[in-house]
Amino acid sequence: MTALHSPVARRLFDGHDWHETAALAHEDGRVTGVIPGGTPEVDLIVPGFVDLQVNGGGGVQFNDRTDAAGLAAICAAHRALGTTTILATLISDTAAKTAAALAACAQARAAGQVGLAGLHLEGPHLDPRRKGTHAPQMLRPMDETDLSGMIAGAAACGRLVVTLAPEAATTAQVARLAAAGITVSLGHSDCSHATAMAYVAAGARMVTHLFNAMSQMGHRAPGLVGAALDAGGLSCGLIADGHHVDDAAMAIALRAKRGPGQVFLVSDAMAATGSELSEITLNGRRILRAGGRLTLEDGTLAGADISMLDAVRHCVTALELPLGQALRMATTAPAEAAGLTGVGRLVPGARADFLVLDAALALGAVWTGGQRAAAGAAA
Repeated sequence: MTALHSPVARRLFDGHDWHETAALAHEDGRVTGVIPGGTPEVDLIVPGFVDLQVNGGGGVQFNDRTDAAGLAAICAAHRALGTTTILATLISDTAAKTAAALAACAQARAAGQVGLAGLHLEGPHLDPRRKGTHAPQMLRPMDETDLSGMIAGAAACGRLVVTLAPEAATTAQVARLAAAGITVSLGHSDCSHATAMAYVAAGARMVTHLFNAMSQMGHRAPGLVGAALDAGGLSCGLIADGHHVDDAAMAIALRAKRGPGQVFLVSDAMAATGSELSEITLNGRRILRAGGRLTLEDGTLAGADISMLDAVRHCVTALELPLGQALRMATTAPAEAAGLTGVGRLVPGARADFLVLDAALALGAVWTGGQRAAAGAAA
């Protein structure tokens, strides 16, 4: 084993605290500590980003390439953009495709796929009234075959997150998923605040892309948005691209969120991210790319055209958040929400996954497991 260290940074963020003029020590792919002092060679060193909602990247959509090779391509595309840990996300599809996704994730992880922490099944057990870009013909209530399949496949997938709507699954089913170690996330739902809280009591612990495709918060009907913000046991993802949610609404939500649950960033990236594609397809439908947005032909938002670093920049520039808070939302907060250990922080024992950024938050270099990788120009 050889002791190594990163370049000396003007500032180093460990996921919780800032260290002035310091380098990161690592050995055998793991962080061993922070070395203070030295002559700064780079501006910033921060943890690699953790993204719990990655539908695709580098021209590959997971729904279309539901195999280990597709997962490898998606992981590589996001790693080049600064995201070193992902949950590959399957958008509502057939039962056979869901089974294939579980099998592909298990195969890829068994082969040691770098950066793949698990799987996120976003649907198909959603409310058609809040379908968003999900194909309506794919949506259906959860049955025993669905439930037992997810439970059987969960362990080999690493971390499994399942987005479901109370309209399409029972509290008893949620309790069984939670008991099996699966993280249940509420989303694509028109449920009431009271219903959402009943599902929290049953074991739900997350909300998928806050504000989008869900019942909104009214002064007499707080809806799923109100439950997400007021329930301390819920953490919620947020797409901070300036299109999915108004900046003022994001700022209000961040001030309102009750802990210990946290608001964390997700990219909701599609195949276009990290590529030059002008359009992609999903379930046979065209998704158009223009002006930083991805939309169906009818104008419905269809995932996002950002990386996690783009989301961090938006939080700093548009929301005027302190850099440390924005970075936590992309590193420690998602890792904690999904129960991932050893990632999202640069503390002894964690994986040596870290980024070099300049003062303008441009990506200079990516390390995974202590090894330097190429950074993508799109970052």
